[in-house]
Amino acid sequence: MITSDEAHHELKVRPGLKFLLSHPAHFLSFGFGSGLARFAPGTFGTLAAYPIYWYLAPRLSDNKFILFLIISFFIGIWACGYTGRKLGVADYGGIVWDEIVAMLLVLFFTPPGAYWSLLAFLLFRFFDITKPPPIRHFDSNWHGGLGVMFDDLLAAGYALLCMAAIRTLL
Repeated sequence: MITSDEAHHELKVRPGLKFLLSHPAHFLSFGFGSGLARFAPGTFGTLAAYPIYWYLAPRLSDNKFILFLIISFFIGIWACGYTGRKLGVADYGGIVWDEIVAMLLVLFFTPPGAYWSLLAFLLFRFFDITKPPPIRHFDSNWHGGLGVMFDDLLAAGYALLCMAAIRTLL
């Protein structure tokens, strides 16, 4: 899927394994390689959040996990901004650290169970892809690393609101 940003700019560099390994920011921005998927890299980036969450959640207290998310968000602003500048496309589809951090936030608040985890994934991807207001506004008007990271944070918020509503109905 080509984003509007990609349609208006030509890549300076074609991302691949060499690009991924050429700088830590690229490795992180591309979600440890998950963003190199030829089809639906955002979905693969979102899926990459699951093993990270499963590893970290039992090892970190809630406070430490939230701190990890905050640090990851701010590192993501730098890394995604740097990678976007090197590519010549600020919000290139293969930059998926934003999906990973946002999905980690969703998973942190997701009730246990496979159905909840699947619902969390589906809701987050729905809002990340469709970009309802005000997500689309920020996606279109905020550029650089903050713009890349922020719209996914909003999509995570929408997913969490829906899950909270569903949980109260059950």
